[in-house]
Amino acid sequence: MQHLLRSFWRAALWLPAMLWLAAAPCAQAADETLRVGSKRFTESYILAEVLAQTAAPHTAAPPVVRQGLGNTAIVYEALRSGAIDLYAEYTGTIALEILKGSPADTREAMNAALAPLGLGVAIPLGFNDGYALAVRAADADRLGLRTLSDLAKHPELRIGLSNEFIGRADGWKGLAARYDFKQTPTGLDHGLAYEAMTARQIDAIDIYTTDAKIDHLGLRVLEDDKRYFPRYDAVVLYRLDLPTRLPKAWAALQALEGRIDEHAMIAMNARAELQGVRFDTIARDFLAGATKDGKTPPNAARGFTAKLFGPDLWPLARQHLLLVAVSVGVAILIGVPLAILVFPHLRLRAVVLGFASVMQTVPSLALLAVLISLLGAIGALPALIALTLYSLLPIMRNTVTGLAEVPHGLRLAGTALGMTPPQSLRFVLMPLALPTLLAGVRTATAIAIGTATIAAFIGAGGFGERIVTGLALNDRELLMAGALPAAAMALVSEGIFELIELWMRRHRRAPPSSLPPA
Repeated sequence: MQHLLRSFWRAALWLPAMLWLAAAPCAQAADETLRVGSKRFTESYILAEVLAQTAAPHTAAPPVVRQGLGNTAIVYEALRSGAIDLYAEYTGTIALEILKGSPADTREAMNAALAPLGLGVAIPLGFNDGYALAVRAADADRLGLRTLSDLAKHPELRIGLSNEFIGRADGWKGLAARYDFKQTPTGLDHGLAYEAMTARQIDAIDIYTTDAKIDHLGLRVLEDDKRYFPRYDAVVLYRLDLPTRLPKAWAALQALEGRIDEHAMIAMNARAELQGVRFDTIARDFLAGATKDGKTPPNAARGFTAKLFGPDLWPLARQHLLLVAVSVGVAILIGVPLAILVFPHLRLRAVVLGFASVMQTVPSLALLAVLISLLGAIGALPALIALTLYSLLPIMRNTVTGLAEVPHGLRLAGTALGMTPPQSLRFVLMPLALPTLLAGVRTATAIAIGTATIAAFIGAGGFGERIVTGLALNDRELLMAGALPAAAMALVSEGIFELIELWMRRHRRAPPSSLPPA
């Protein structure tokens, strides 16, 4: 049991450091790497690939595409902090969400306002993708719905809106005030809104005017008769140091100006949402001039097997495993010593375990948002901190429980043998508490594997990337292609812990290899 205990501590000490070093990017290459971000909807995924592939021949290292980072606030924070260099944004969003003002009349005025932030706007891509509300065509004909004013006259109709639109400065609050809407909207993911419309669970949704499913599902876009929405011309929002840091890549990106019209964008969205074509394939075909008719080349669409065993399977598995192993390892290093320290003090123990319990109840997305704000960064760091906090409770609680379950007689026996308190902890308490402690690590690992899928919402990678993309596309097969490997990883971890416990039970009665002198 003693050598098992020593092996346990040795692994806990070295594994997180080794894995963290393996996961860390090369700092020397960071300045030469173009980092492209995207929001969490189809068009943004595609445009990120278009930008990255356009610049790729002109960069020393392949561009890094950080897909599906989240809503405007998260992607903007990633840009401001330097986690990404640029992403496709829209003029109305920049004016109202980022600059918190009215739409600028010119790009020059917008750049003047962004310059103090170290950001700029450039490369208008050539299309407007505005917000609008849509209803089923049959309902529009039956109720005479043509404009948003007409919709406001029917408070019985159920409105479902994306959570971002509900909270945006140019979103629901202002729209409801302008048109005097009486409805209380239901918040839901943009990718699921069309399915909810098809199932008749809601009657009106917010849409992007380049969405591919508008015509496919027979929806009617309502006219903004009171001109509430500004124009949302697609542009590139970038860090001002980018043109000097990567001049050749920046020159190549300039060639995209005016190249994507609304017809081309709708066709690309349709290939992703209706035909299941990969985003990188869509971007590659567009840049090669192969998607003007919106048709899909043979074998471009993917079935479930291709999605499940795609080329991203191992990179995502590695990212997911690193997130889990590092966070649980750090939680062991923090939680076990802390639990040992507070164990003799009942009140202090209650306070510490109570704090860990409170952290366990904080919703994961809310915790990630707070950490992004505090750290000024996205990606692995806030994700690892969140997963570590979630792993602390089962490890600490089981450590305390294991120590409390050691029979009083054995404690006295150690004292009778002349052991000091540290020796008693090492040779009596911890070996007997180890099975219970290990059960806590097992629980923490299971929690971390499941929670790590949420980390993809802030660009930390893992199988959650497939789940996030599947939500954006309303693609059940892609959702399952992300969920099944995560579930398989959880089952494998359970099997490993089961084997460890079986081995411990077989060796539990073996005499200790050495005891301290009396």
